[in-house]
Amino acid sequence: MTDRFIEAVVVGDVMLDSWLRGPVSRVAQEAPVPVVSVREDDDAPGGAGNTAANLAALGARVQLLGVIGDDPCGERLTRELRLRGVETFLPAVPGRRTAHRRRLMTGGRLVARYDEEDREPIPPQAERALIARLREAASSAHVVIACDHAAGVCTPAVRRALTGLPLLVVDAHAVAPWRGCSAAVLPSYRETLRLLGEEAAGGAEEDRAGFLAARTARLLAVTGAELVVTALDGEGTLLHQRGRQPYRTYAEPAPAHMAAGTGDTYTAVFALWLAAGAVPEEAARTAQAAAGVVARRPGTTVCTWHELLRALRGTDGVVRPAERVAERLDEHRRRGERIVFTHGCFDGLRRGHVAYLEQARRLGDVLVVAVHGDASVTRLKGAGRPVNPCADRMSALAALNHVDYVTWFEEDTPERLIRMIRPDLYVRGGDHPPGTLPESPVVRALGGEVMTLGHVAGRSSGEVIERIRAFESGGGTAGGHEEDEPVA
Repeated sequence: MTDRFIEAVVVGDVMLDSWLRGPVSRVAQEAPVPVVSVREDDDAPGGAGNTAANLAALGARVQLLGVIGDDPCGERLTRELRLRGVETFLPAVPGRRTAHRRRLMTGGRLVARYDEEDREPIPPQAERALIARLREAASSAHVVIACDHAAGVCTPAVRRALTGLPLLVVDAHAVAPWRGCSAAVLPSYRETLRLLGEEAAGGAEEDRAGFLAARTARLLAVTGAELVVTALDGEGTLLHQRGRQPYRTYAEPAPAHMAAGTGDTYTAVFALWLAAGAVPEEAARTAQAAAGVVARRPGTTVCTWHELLRALRGTDGVVRPAERVAERLDEHRRRGERIVFTHGCFDGLRRGHVAYLEQARRLGDVLVVAVHGDASVTRLKGAGRPVNPCADRMSALAALNHVDYVTWFEEDTPERLIRMIRPDLYVRGGDHPPGTLPESPVVRALGGEVMTLGHVAGRSSGEVIERIRAFESGGGTAGGHEEDEPVA
């Protein structure tokens, strides 16, 4: 969608993100707190720097404008940006600290975060130099992105210098000061509620998308922007524009600490696609796919072309949130096609699974497979499961030619999905007789059938996983004979 001739300017608050990782070695003597033996210390540009790095990773020519402190942290940040192909204008302000966010991780969990930063407005001399460079850079840019984290760079004078640009995208902690300045704004969910004056609105938490969709006209009015993208806090985004219904994107579930930097990635890709001439809906969809890529990786990272293309294939094709699957199934029904639905943990895809899904697909025209989320698998299978995270299990299923759609759910049973999907046929493995399935009455009430497929030769996932663990610990071999198994 883009090429190396697209020029982008990013202006705003830059910071250095550091991720410290290591195991807990003991409890401290001074207080009952864990002692983490740090073995990794990874640096990456954060804030506006991460937005610029994502643009560079997708082939844009990027200029990043901001300020840093006259300190070693600023030098490290500048070096990391140059390594990522970002051209920088970051004058050092004496006496000011470069913003630095450190996160301490152990066992894949966030233990602590501690920040060092100065949030006062930048001094007049730095402000004048920044505006002069901004006007020069923006004159030839296809898109300008303002990243306003309320850390002092986006002063009123800087905002005035940006007003009137053909394409200005604003990612701001506080959107109100940018009213009428930009073509597109991307407020957080909480900031959106503040803009609407409805921070305490109870209905907003029950159905965030519906709550905000009903307020599209107000959002466009209070921001003065042509496009408003409201975040739904881990559930995707809603694109608001005049004269059209809001456009929804969906996010795959991810731990909260994995969300660091996903907003920067979304902003970068959304702006880049708009600059390349994409319609806003396509820009939002692509940006959500890119954000999903970085949400599956630890640390502050960027989305590359290869990763984005692979994610788009999944978004456009097989792996979809249940709501999107239900929408597509309406099209299949209009064509008179028979919909088959099944579900399982699929923690270690094996040939028994493959044969079972092939049988299921032959019973209809469209096969939908639902995967238990990680917490659901743990409740069903016990501690230590799943071995493979939900995203990996869905990707493996999506690679099978006979699987048409893959989705996920967090409950112990798929009853909610069945009501959404309304399958013509609900199938399960041979160890689940139809009369024992709690979902059977729901399926039949919706006019569907319930069928049990036979056992398929091979080992169960639990047996395979235990044998692998035994093999890795020296307690056995990976060989052995096969036996009949339940397939899901």
